[in-house]
Amino acid sequence: VSPRGGPGERDPGALRGARRAAAGLAAWGGRESPGGPRRTGPRCRQRDAHPRRGRGPQEAEKMDTFSTKNLVLQAQKKLLSKMASKTMANIFIDDTSSEVLDELYRVTKEFTHNRKEAQKIIKNLIKIVMKLGVLYRNRQFSADELRLMERFRKKVHTLAMTAVSFYQIDFTFDRRVMSGVLNECRDLLHQAVNTHLTAKSHSRINHVFNHFADYEFLSALYGPSEPYRTHLQRICDGVNKMLDEDNI
Repeated sequence: VSPRGGPGERDPGALRGARRAAAGLAAWGGRESPGGPRRTGPRCRQRDAHPRRGRGPQEAEKMDTFSTKNLVLQAQKKLLSKMASKTMANIFIDDTSSEVLDELYRVTKEFTHNRKEAQKIIKNLIKIVMKLGVLYRNRQFSADELRLMERFRKKVHTLAMTAVSFYQIDFTFDRRVMSGVLNECRDLLHQAVNTHLTAKSHSRINHVFNHFADYEFLSALYGPSEPYRTHLQRICDGVNKMLDEDNI
């Protein structure tokens, strides 16, 4: 994270709202490339080099020890080791957010058939959240950037409500709508952190959001087939709880 960008005048309301944007990002985010929706397609659905054979879905899930809670702790320790001179309060992701992230990992692994790719997507998402937290704690955002983050938070809130509504009300799902809102989220986030994050961090944002806004992924997630339907139910249950608690 680069310390560039003056603090400027801060709107206390915008600062409070901007801090909530990081929590919202932990559940959703994304955008396609300017040329239109990027389709993952068969080329991205490569299986692990050494697939496990002879194990059912439930047993395979038990064997997968990937944990977003542990990943958050690891990312936090790594950031702290690099930023000894900066103020860094604990970045806390609650149980509900962690459960949503876990389900996003599982459904991504199911869609891509690639455990390492699924882990990379969720790891990149958590890294983005961690770096946003560092920027907030060290008051790196200018007044204009805080306003952009507030707009981003509101857009993520709209995305969450849309995602739950599409699940709860039959025959309303429209992947173009979901992908379009994700596009707007990504644009706002890139603008807000433009001068603060490296090109590598911006590429992480693209990697995460291009996946979740992919037409084929969204169609599979909202389709009638298992295990996608169960994953979607758990994701929407968690997101709905976050909405009720005003955490997204």
